Formats: sequence, C-alpha cells, structure tokens
Amino acid sequence: MASGEQILIVESDPDIADLIGRQSLQPLGYRVTVVGDAASAIKFAIQSAPSLILANLNFPGLSGKDMLAALNAQGVKTPVIVIAEKGQETDAIQAFRLGATDVIFWPLRDAEVVSIVERALGQTREARERQKLDRQLKAANDELQHKLRDLTTILSTAKAVVSVTDQRVLFDMFLESVQQLAEANMCWVLLREERSKAFLLRAQRNLPDSWARKMNQPVDDGISSLVALSGESLVMSGAPLQKLKVSTLGRSIAVIPIKIKNEVIGLLLVVRKVDREIARDTQVLLEAMADFASISLVNARLFHALEKTAESARTGENSHFAALESVRALIRNELQVAGYPLNLMLTGTMGSLTPEQRKALESVQAALQRLARSSERSMVPPAS
Repeated sequence: MASGEQILIVESDPDIADLIGRQSLQPLGYRVTVVGDAASAIKFAIQSAPSLILANLNFPGLSGKDMLAALNAQGVKTPVIVIAEKGQETDAIQAFRLGATDVIFWPLRDAEVVSIVERALGQTREARERQKLDRQLKAANDELQHKLRDLTTILSTAKAVVSVTDQRVLFDMFLESVQQLAEANMCWVLLREERSKAFLLRAQRNLPDSWARKMNQPVDDGISSLVALSGESLVMSGAPLQKLKVSTLGRSIAVIPIKIKNEVIGLLLVVRKVDREIARDTQVLLEAMADFASISLVNARLFHALEKTAESARTGENSHFAALESVRALIRNELQVAGYPLNLMLTGTMGSLTPEQRKALESVQAALQRLARSSERSMVPPAS
C-alpha cells in the first residue's frame, strides 16, 4: 500500500486522467492531483514538489517536452513519466533526453500503469534514501573532523603548557586555541592580583580598542564578578544577556573560572557576536582549557619560587666564599709574617745554628708550608 505520496497527472483528456488517477492510483493510497496544461503543472511542481509527475506529451499550448525543459530550468527534481501514443517513439526518446524517467504508451492496462508508477517511485525512494545516507555520512564525517580538530588543539595546548615558559607567549597561544574551540569572535583572560584581589585583564584576542586599552587594569563587564564569587561556569545568550554591559560585544558568552583547587584565581571569557548558545560539549572543552591555564600559572609560580631559592643559595654561597677568602688572606699574611724571621735564621743571617736548632726550625718551616698549601686548596670558588 502506498504511503500517501502525491502524484501530479498532467492530462487534458479527462477519461485518461480518470482512468490513471481515480481508478488506478487512488485506490492504492496515492494522493492524486490533476491539471490540464503544462503551465499549471510547472507552477504546481515548483510549489508542492510532488513525488511523481505523469504528463501527456500531446496537450495544447506548451507541450510535454516544453514542460520538461521548464522543470529542468527551475531545478525541479521530481521524476516525470511521459504518456505517449503508439508511433511517438521519437518524441519519447527526446523526452528521455530532457530528463523523463519512463514512458507509458497509451492505451495501457491498469496493472501496467501501476507497475510503471511503483517502479518509478521505488527508484525515487531509493535515491532519496541514498541522499539521506550521504547526508548522514557527511554529517558524521564533519563531526569526526571537528572532534579531531578539537582534540588536536587540546593536545597542542597541553604540550605548550609544559614547554613554553614565557607567560605572554603561552597565553597568546592559549587564547588562539580557545577562540578556535569556541568558534568565538573574541576572548580574554582576567587574573587576580594578589595584593588588591582585583581581576585584571592580562591577555586578550580581538577585543575592541576601548576594552583592549584596559590591559593590566580591572574590566567591568557586568558578569565575571558573579563567576568569581560562585566558582561555577556561566553560559548566557539572547535576551537575558542584553541587561549586561558585555552585551555590547556580542549575543552569546561563556565565563569559565580558572581555579587552583577551589580558589578562583582567574577567568576565561569567550564571546560570539551571533545569538548561538555555546553548547555543553564546547563548555567542557573550555573548562579543560581553563585547567591548562591553571597548570601554567602554577608552573610559573613554582618556576619563580625555584629561581628565588636558587638565587638565595647562590647569594649564601658567595657570602660563605667571601668569608673563607677573608680567612685565607689572613692566614696567608700571618704565614708570611711568621716565615720571614724563620728564613733569616735558617740562612744564618741572625747567627749560626746548631744542627738540632736547624732541624727544629726546618720542621717548623715545613709545617707552615703545608698549612699554606692546604688553605689554597680549600678555597674553590662557587659555580656561577
């Protein structure tokens, strides 16, 4: 049984139209419309897009072939079965060249009419199903490509977080990725200043000049302070957003908190100019990006802390070395002072020595020389 598909019959002979439409097709559940000329058929086909057209080649005025040419020109894809008389094979061939699906040579029995119609409709249904499957396949492929692009963006951001130490460069890359993921027109990052606890504009992408000039200053957008207090992401679009100052930038916005544990230390904001709400899966991706931003800020803090520790260690080591150097200089001076009279005595300048005296003085001189060498070896300068 037919599923209520609409069939347009273009036939000026009421007997033929009645036989095909009322007697053959309507009992099977088809919805049948009959018009008697090509102009009416063209108008109906454009407005109503029937499932099938049966058209006689031989009606007054515009011919069936003219109608086929006009339908092609209007981009109407409805299949057309032409009705011809015996001996009109040449006209039927021309109709095929103009896009006809099949031909009925009249007179024909009811069963043959139904068979030809159902074959044509079956082909149409199959073509429609193929087109539907093609569209579904394309949509699925586009979705996979979109997800692959998003995952690639997330991965590149993760790599940047652990490899890029310049905070300015990192946030430029970060916001470029955020804008792509959110399909946003503009985005920016506010970070909390430790001393004042105010959220200052630290990085931005495509903000208008009047907003971008507030770099390193608080930005009153009418919405970020709410998220800073709640610690929960906020997505808004359409009429509710119009009450807020940020509505001057666009019609759809997402505000994502950047947190360390449960403490909000920054805010990520994205704006679309069109009234198209940011979907839940996009919000999840933006929250992942906010986590990356949090990691980069923690890394930056750790890096600065390590630098300070290393600098303190170097300062302490240098102070220790300076103190040791002072002691070494003192020892060297004292050794020189002690060595001078000892040398005078050993050279006989101050009188002759007995063997026992010389041996004792030489022992003292050797001890002083060992002490000098030991103090020199112990003074190794610190690494720079």
